[in-house]
Amino acid sequence: MSPSTSRAVLITGCSTGIGACTARILRERGYRVFATARRSEDVARLKQEGFEALQLDLLDSASIHGAVAEVLHRTDGHLYALFNNGAYGQPGAVEDLNRATLRAQLETNVLGWLELTNAVLPAMRRAGEGRIIQNSSVLGLVALRLRGAYVTSKFAIEGMSDTLRQELHGTGIHVALIEPGPIRSEFRANALKAFRYHIQRDHSPWHETYRAAEARMANAEADAPFTLGPEAVARCVVHALEARRPRVRYHVTFPTRLFAFLRWLLPARAMDAVLRGVSRGENR
Repeated sequence: MSPSTSRAVLITGCSTGIGACTARILRERGYRVFATARRSEDVARLKQEGFEALQLDLLDSASIHGAVAEVLHRTDGHLYALFNNGAYGQPGAVEDLNRATLRAQLETNVLGWLELTNAVLPAMRRAGEGRIIQNSSVLGLVALRLRGAYVTSKFAIEGMSDTLRQELHGTGIHVALIEPGPIRSEFRANALKAFRYHIQRDHSPWHETYRAAEARMANAEADAPFTLGPEAVARCVVHALEARRPRVRYHVTFPTRLFAFLRWLLPARAMDAVLRGVSRGENR
């Protein structure tokens, strides 16, 4: 397919990792990819790689609507799919979060996605088809200690997507959730920055645990068990785009599949014990 006739896909968070990998794979498959990033230098680099790249800051309503307007202008009002991917993780115990820290997490990971999704839906409704693909997480299925802000954001995305899927039934627009476990990316490095900026760790009851967690986040070379490359997520995006009836949820990596099964199998308190064990093991 030529770029002028191929289906257009808008992707957020394309500076590195999952977004960048997915953009390249979709372009190779003939999609017309609109790769977006928050920082202007990343947009410039994506353009050098041959992408139709746009600046899109999920914290800025004008940026969101400006990017959507430009995509619809270039495609004569036709956008087949949105892959909501841009997000970050805010570490820290719940009792160490304040309102501003949690609000910042939700503004990017939930409210920015909501505004962007709602901006593209009218064009998809007019076309009678479309795909909304949400990059959730294993932490949209289960909770782990010291990740309360991120867990809150992903549980919100899961619920919002389930609701949206029901509301769009019969429109030709499908909603799919992708739930990765550990994926090789810059996620941990960005989480460390957010942790150091927002969490007052010296006076926290979690002070000693934070020492180990910070060391783990700072070790860029140490992958968690069962870590996969970003192409594992990209393959699920391809299926969600091309299947006549895409799955509601795509479990990526063994931990996601395992925790989804255990959540179904175990009583809540037994599941808590399993998850506490996981947290203790990773922060030794």
